[in-house]
Amino acid sequence: MNTTTLKQKFAEIFGTQQTPRVFCAPGRVNLIGEHTDYNGGHVFPCALSFNTYVAGALRTDGQVRLYSLNFEKTGIITADIQHIAYDKKQDWANYPLGVLAVLLKREYPLHTGVDLLFWGDIPLGAGLSSSASIELATGVAANHLYDLRIPNFELSKIGQEAENKFVGMNSGIMDQFASAMGKKGHAILLDCNTLSYQYAPLDLRGVSILICNTNKPHNLIESKYNERRAQSEHALKQLQSKLPIHALGELTEEEFEANKQLIQDPVERKRAKHAVYENRRTLLAAQKLQQGDLKAFGQLMNASHVSLRDDYEVTGQELDAMAEAAWAQPGVLGARMTGGGFGGCVVALVQDEAVEAFKHDVAKLYTARTGYTPDFYVASAEDGARELN
Repeated sequence: MNTTTLKQKFAEIFGTQQTPRVFCAPGRVNLIGEHTDYNGGHVFPCALSFNTYVAGALRTDGQVRLYSLNFEKTGIITADIQHIAYDKKQDWANYPLGVLAVLLKREYPLHTGVDLLFWGDIPLGAGLSSSASIELATGVAANHLYDLRIPNFELSKIGQEAENKFVGMNSGIMDQFASAMGKKGHAILLDCNTLSYQYAPLDLRGVSILICNTNKPHNLIESKYNERRAQSEHALKQLQSKLPIHALGELTEEEFEANKQLIQDPVERKRAKHAVYENRRTLLAAQKLQQGDLKAFGQLMNASHVSLRDDYEVTGQELDAMAEAAWAQPGVLGARMTGGGFGGCVVALVQDEAVEAFKHDVAKLYTARTGYTPDFYVASAEDGARELN
């Protein structure tokens, strides 16, 4: 949908003559570094060409009106700008309302209400961060409409706070950061402990990033995500009885192995092991990419999936079936689940000439095992949240 159509829909739905401004924020795919963000480790995402778009205009009263062309059945959702509260019945609208609530809490001058019309082409429930994308689209729209002058870096933290405190999903910073700070043609190596980051050129030389959607939807709030985070935090506390660390991501594999007996519960020990080893894999993968060693990068992706399956236990039947079908194909350098898990997508590095055969053969194997029909998208790294002129 182009910006002209979005503006026309805005006028129709809200019955206004005001000309809205249009903003967008991308989804993301994480190449490696899963469930490391809230464990103070590194992640390696890139922003995608799939976006949430929002047309917005300020009002003269205090009313907030929200409408999504993706969820037309919920109709227009309204709130008072000075009294925004979470309500499960508000469904998808809790994400943008959460961002406005955090801005108000931080005393940004949201002096009037606002009309916001959303439309997104990010596959929902696929683990490509449609929720973070909605938050950042709202953040960048509010930033420009109210002239708040907040850097995108800061908007990512506001989006995360909305997700953690307002929606109740205890996620790390990665999704919002990738959506806010994406750069065309680059992945981002982000240290989630310090928020220091560097851009890494995605020079893939005849290899495509293929996103393989299991079409098994996931709802992370109702999944085991918050439980995994609690297990990791408990393991960290036990390690801290002897080690002066703030996060699992600070440990090397050797330090972990020498001290793992401090973690009494064997399940929590496995969770911590994944966080430590996955962080080291991510740093090594970024280094291999820089050296142009895509084969080694792919092997690290495979090892990441195995760890997420066996130590963190967040894959499930569909993601495993997809990854295993991908590993069996010629021209595949590596494949792993991406996102929170429990459904969603696998990301694979596939040689360009093998892409079409890969889609055909993986779909056949995957459907035979699970009964679901998958979708495939070739990913490209794009810019982060911005206004569209």
